[in-house]
Amino acid sequence: MVSNSSYRKSFIHSSIKIARFYGFQGLDFAWPYPDTTSDMFGMGVLFQEWKAAISLEATNSNHSQLILTARVTYSPSLSSASYPIEMIKQHLNWVHVRPYGNSYPPSENLTGAHAALYSQGNILNMDHGVREWIGKGLSANKLVLTLPFYGSAWMLQNPMVNGIGAPAKQFALNTNGGGGGTATYKEIKNYIEDYGPDVPVRYNSTYVVNYWTKGSIWIGFDDVEAVRAKISYAKKKKLLGYSAWQVSYDYNWVLSKTAAGVAINDSSVQEDHNSGQDNKSPVLVILLSTTAAVSLLFGIFVIFYCWRRNFKLKWMVHSTTGIQ
Repeated sequence: MVSNSSYRKSFIHSSIKIARFYGFQGLDFAWPYPDTTSDMFGMGVLFQEWKAAISLEATNSNHSQLILTARVTYSPSLSSASYPIEMIKQHLNWVHVRPYGNSYPPSENLTGAHAALYSQGNILNMDHGVREWIGKGLSANKLVLTLPFYGSAWMLQNPMVNGIGAPAKQFALNTNGGGGGTATYKEIKNYIEDYGPDVPVRYNSTYVVNYWTKGSIWIGFDDVEAVRAKISYAKKKKLLGYSAWQVSYDYNWVLSKTAAGVAINDSSVQEDHNSGQDNKSPVLVILLSTTAAVSLLFGIFVIFYCWRRNFKLKWMVHSTTGIQ
């Protein structure tokens, strides 16, 4: 499509038409694996023509301009080509950086962090990708970090060897119909609740990922600790924001609320790594505030009662003895 001008024109026209018909705010372009210089060049031309058409349509219709974004891989440089960063800077409102799937070990016979924020000894991690995007000229406020609301599972070769990079015979827990043993966060939480609620979910701060293992089953995913650390990282790097793939995979809104609850001034990723606990600070603040208010009211009452009693006693002594 991107290599043919008439195809681009048809695509652009139909995309704007359907966005307006359904009342969308904008359009998000998803091309998972462009892999040639020609692909990247055509993509850049598409962005340029698309933005021009969006601007013209908004002027003619008296509507606000549609937002135009794209989903991109964790790194701007692929094996044989690089994204058209200058065209992205000029014509897109922002890009959604897809971190998931970038940090599997070279072999599927080893457990791995499915969306590592950091990693040891290689560049397949979110931090490296974000720094590379910025280093190539795309400002941080055009980057949106994508949180994967799903994980992956393996069958361990040896249940006693169960960390990141442990030998694994095969993928497991292919519950959502996807390939490669993937499962949604909701499915993972339900599985843990059914088969091992007494087994704690662990947290690895080196990669920023959670994992749960029981017997030969090993599941890696982002739980509340990993999500808090990644949101703190996005704030520290001054990224535009974050998105979730996808919201319907959440479990009772746990990850969504966790992400939204990270304080604006919380930029310490390491502090989140070391906590290993759910973020209960909002509830704690409410409880402390309520307790403080009750204590204050009780203290005022006690002081007033003692003052009134003392005043009454003095008045009685004055009335009986006439002492001034």
